[in-house]
Amino acid sequence: MIGPDLKFKDQVVIVTGSSSGIGKACAVHFANHGAKVVINYNSNAHEGMQVLDEIVSNGGSAILVKADVSREDDVKALFAEAVSRYGKVDVLVSNAGLQKDSSFLEMTLEQWQKVIDVNLTGQFLCCREAARQFVKQQENAQEVNHSELSIGKIILMSSVHDVIPWAGHVNYAASKGGIMMFMKSISQELAPHKIRVNSVSPGAIKTPINKEVWSDPDKYKGLLQLIPYKRIGTPEDVAKAVAWLSSDDSDYVNGETLYIDGGMTLYPEFADNG
Repeated sequence: MIGPDLKFKDQVVIVTGSSSGIGKACAVHFANHGAKVVINYNSNAHEGMQVLDEIVSNGGSAILVKADVSREDDVKALFAEAVSRYGKVDVLVSNAGLQKDSSFLEMTLEQWQKVIDVNLTGQFLCCREAARQFVKQQENAQEVNHSELSIGKIILMSSVHDVIPWAGHVNYAASKGGIMMFMKSISQELAPHKIRVNSVSPGAIKTPINKEVWSDPDKYKGLLQLIPYKRIGTPEDVAKAVAWLSSDDSDYVNGETLYIDGGMTLYPEFADNG
């Protein structure tokens, strides 16, 4: 339900890959705080409609747009639809991503390329389009903006595997490692335009993509050994962090990665002297 804290009132937020999991949580969280949300899906229209219905039934405003973020024409059409419907874009949450797991020796070029296309090239296409839109909006503004605040915010969804190696998932880890330097580089370049760029790196989060682990008591117990905080994260944990990085409360935060991982990156194996 939309609450009294309308921190994102009248702001337009695009969340890619928001038909389920972390993306869905982000879309719902922004809508509950007054944002007009563009929900994006690629293959599961039914799940996308469920997110749309949830937001609208709670009094929020949202539209649903199909787009494959690895395709340039789709990304341009996604932003065009957002601007056509709402007139502008204020925040991009570049969340869409996937896994195609395989041992390195058995990994096919298709498995490698698909993950890189969506997880890394998709980030490039969406972030570039968002930055272009922010600059265009500023140039077309009727009045000169003398505010010190940013003209647009970009949040990239990464993973703890931008710093933690992950055997059996080298395509995924490579894509997330790439996101870190991509984010820092465009942040450096876009900062003079008053565009803020940051990323969020979740650890173990209770989403459909890893249900096999958290739904199995033995596997879940083993997973907790990797998390000093001794609980698995929720999509809402990530959504709150994304919202903070998208708000004016974090206006002086730029080019940073926020780890939402319960301490997974703290090398828990060394908690007892290694």
